[in-house]
Amino acid sequence: MDSKSTFCVVIVTCGSSEEATHISKTIVSEKLAACVNVSGPIQSHYIWNGVLQDDAEYMLLIKTQPNCLPELEKRVKELHSYEVAEFIALPVIGGSQAYLSWVAQSVG
Repeated sequence: MDSKSTFCVVIVTCGSSEEATHISKTIVSEKLAACVNVSGPIQSHYIWNGVLQDDAEYMLLIKTQPNCLPELEKRVKELHSYEVAEFIALPVIGGSQAYLSWVAQSVG
């Protein structure tokens, strides 16, 4: 199994634990992700509408496959409260073959 082209991790941040949990459970139950880790609260610093923001957020680490990305992004946008939700997909360049096989069987 070639993990370089077959798997990815998507980062999404949410404004509340409840929103993070709702998005996570929805995308896993819809088989758009094999697993979502929710981390937080984390502290995020960014400029929005010209103002420096300092917010507590919850980070989702979503394990999936690239062929799921278009539908996953669409679903995250539908479920998310932010005007512009973070959605960054990073390629997986290696990993446990047993775990990656499980990811492949869990999505799609």
